[in-house]
Amino acid sequence: MHLPAALTSINVRDVLRYDVPASLVVFLVALPLSLGIAIASDAPVMAGLIAAVIGGIVAGALGGSILQVSGPAAGLTVVVAELVATFGWKVTCFITVGAGVLQIVFGLSRIAQAALAIAPVVVHAMLAGIGITIALQQIHVLLGSDSQSSAWENLSAIPGSLIDMDWHTVVIGGLVVVTMLAWPSLPARYRKVPGPLVAIVGATVVALAAGFDIDKITLDGNFFDALALPELPSGNWGAVALGVITVALIASVESLLSAVAVDKMHTGPRTNFNREMLGQGSANILSGMAGGLPVTGVIVRSSTNVASGARSRASAVLHGVWILVFAVLLTSLVQQIPMAALAGLLVVIGIQLVKTAHMKLALRTGDMWVYVITVLAVVFLNLLEGVGIGLAVAVAIVVVRVVRASITSAPFGTPGSRQWEIRIHGSLSFLMLPRLNKALAKVPAGAHVTMHIDADFLDNAASEMIADWQWAHEAVGGTVVIEETGHALLVDAPKAPPRRHQVATRVLGLAPWKASASSHDADESPTLRSIKSGVHEYHRLTADALLEHMEGLSDAQDPDSLFLTCSDSRVVPNVITASGPGDLFTVRNIGNLIPTAPGADISVEAALEFAVDNLGVSSIVVCGHSSCGAMTGLLAESGPGGAVGTWLEHAAPSLSAFRSGHPAGRSAADAGFSEVDQLAIVNVAVQIQTLQRHPLVGRAVADGRLRVAGLFFDIATARVIEVSSTAVTVTA
Repeated sequence: MHLPAALTSINVRDVLRYDVPASLVVFLVALPLSLGIAIASDAPVMAGLIAAVIGGIVAGALGGSILQVSGPAAGLTVVVAELVATFGWKVTCFITVGAGVLQIVFGLSRIAQAALAIAPVVVHAMLAGIGITIALQQIHVLLGSDSQSSAWENLSAIPGSLIDMDWHTVVIGGLVVVTMLAWPSLPARYRKVPGPLVAIVGATVVALAAGFDIDKITLDGNFFDALALPELPSGNWGAVALGVITVALIASVESLLSAVAVDKMHTGPRTNFNREMLGQGSANILSGMAGGLPVTGVIVRSSTNVASGARSRASAVLHGVWILVFAVLLTSLVQQIPMAALAGLLVVIGIQLVKTAHMKLALRTGDMWVYVITVLAVVFLNLLEGVGIGLAVAVAIVVVRVVRASITSAPFGTPGSRQWEIRIHGSLSFLMLPRLNKALAKVPAGAHVTMHIDADFLDNAASEMIADWQWAHEAVGGTVVIEETGHALLVDAPKAPPRRHQVATRVLGLAPWKASASSHDADESPTLRSIKSGVHEYHRLTADALLEHMEGLSDAQDPDSLFLTCSDSRVVPNVITASGPGDLFTVRNIGNLIPTAPGADISVEAALEFAVDNLGVSSIVVCGHSSCGAMTGLLAESGPGGAVGTWLEHAAPSLSAFRSGHPAGRSAADAGFSEVDQLAIVNVAVQIQTLQRHPLVGRAVADGRLRVAGLFFDIATARVIEVSSTAVTVTA
C-alpha cells in the first residue's frame, strides 16, 4: 500500500473513500476479539467493548501513530486475570487508571523509547508464554469444563476434561478453530470478510439451528449500565503499585512495538513515540474510569487497518464509533454467542501468539535459551517474573558475548623447533584471566612465542598478566614477540581507564600501509610499512580467507572483463568494482591510454587480442580518475619531457577533443568537475571511441559478443561514475 508523503490533516474525501471502509473491516475484526479477551481476563464481558470504544476513539485521536488501532489486547489477559483474582474487578480498574497516569509520565518525560530497550526476543517469548497460557485455559472451556487457576493445573487437568467432554461445546468450539485456521488459505475475495467474524457468526448460527443447550455470553445490563467508577484498594498498596507498574510497562512495550511494526507497513509519517504514550495513557485513564479493560496498541487490528487501505487516524476513531453503536443498540445479539465459540477463538489466538518465525530467529541469533526460559517462566510462574527472568538471562548472555575473547595456544612449525603461537581476539578483561592463564601455562619453558593480539577492549589486569608472564618466560631463556592489530593496546592499559575500540584496524587491500603503521614500535617506520611486513600480515590475516576463493583458478583464468586503468596508486580496481580473484584482466598504464599510432607500444594491443580472442571477455572497461597527473601534464603550458612526454603524445586526441568542446567535457563541467577532471573524463570517452573503431574490438561489439564501457573514479568522494562516449552520468 502506498501513502502520501505527509498526512498533516484529515481530508474529508479521503476519509469517505479510504478510512470509512477500512474502519468497518477493523470493527468486524475487533468486535469478537474484544469479547473473547474480556472473558479470558475474567472481566465483565462489556469491559472489553468499553476498552475497544475508548481505545479506538481516544488513543486513535491523540496517539502518535496515525494508523495504529488500540483496544484490549491478548498480551495483558494473564496480568488482568491475576489482578482480578487478587483485588477484584473495580480495584483492577483503579490499577488501569494508575497505569494510564504512569504512561502519560513516560510521554511527558520523553523517555517513551526507553521501553523499546527490552530485547525483542524477550517480548516475543512473553507473547508466546501468554498465548500458551490462554490456550491452556480456554481448551477446558472448549471441552465443556472449567479452567483451573494455574498453567500446571490446566495442563494436568486436560486428560480429565477430555474424558468428560461435552460434545456440543466441542463441535461449536471446533468449528471456530477450523474456520480460523482455514480462513487464511481461502481465495482473497473470501478473505475480505474477517475470519473471526465468520467463525463466531457461523458457530452461533449452528448452535441456534441445532438447538444445542450450551452456555452463552451473559451481560449484566446494556453498555451504559456497565459503565462504573473504579474503587480504591483497601490495603496492600505495595502490590497495587506493582500492578500499576506491570500494566504500564507491558502496555507501553506492546503499544510501541506494535507502532514500530505498523511503521514498516506504510510510507506515511513515522510514529511519535512520546505522543503515542500520551494517547495510550489517556485511553487507559478513561477506560479504567469507565470500567473497561487496559488498552494497548494491537498489531492484529493495526495491520488489518493498513491492509484495508486506511490513510489517516480517522479509521481508528471510526472503528471505535462503530463498536459503540453496536454495544448500545445490538447487545441482545452478543448474548446469543456460545462461550465455546469464544473459547475456540481464544485458543487460536493463543496458538498464533507462538510464532515459528520468532523461534527460528532466536535459533539463528543464538537467543533460543532466552526464548525458552522466558516462555517457561511466564507460563509456570507469572508474567512479571517471567519477563524479569528473561531479561536477566538476555543481559547475562550479552555480557558473556561482549566480554569473551577467543584465546588459543599451540605449537607450530617443524617438529622440535619449539615455536609456539598464541592468538587472542576480542575483549580481554579480568574476566578472561583464567582462560588466559590456562593458555599461557601450556607454553613450555624456553619456547619461542609469537603472540597475536587483536583486542577491542583490554584492561590493566590482562595487560599486567601478559607482561608478568613475558618477563618470567624470557627470564628462563624463552622469547616472546607480541604483534598487536587491534586498537586496544597493551602499552595503553596502565595509562587510562579502558574503553571499547573498534576491532580490526585495517582491511587488507583497502587500508593503506601508512594508515596502520604502529607508531609505538621503534623498529618500524611510523608512516610506511614495508612490503615484506605487508606480506607477513597478509599470510597471517588474509591468506586463509582468500584460499577458498582461489578454487578452480589454480590452472587457468576466466575473467569477465578487461579493465584498462591508470597506473596511479590511488586506483584499486578490485576494490572499486567489488570484484575478486579471476574477475578482472587488468591493464594499467599512465593515463589509461590505447595507443594507435604506427610503431606505438604494442603491450595494450597484445592485451586486447589475448582478452578478446583467448579469454573471451564479455566487456572492456576504461577507467580514469580525478587529479590525474597525466591529464595535469597535458594541460600544462610546457608538458613533461622524456619518456613520459613521449607516452602522453598518445593522449593528443583527447586534449584536442577537450579543447573542441567534447560533449563529455561539457557534461562534466555542468556536473561541477575541475578542468583537469573534465579532461580525464573526455579522455575516457575518447578511449571508448578508439576501442569501438578498433578492428578486433569493433567486430566483437558488432557481433554482440563484447561491450565497451567507461568509468571515472572520483578520489575525493570515493565514488565511481559512469562515462559514455558523449557524457558523464553522476548517479552517486
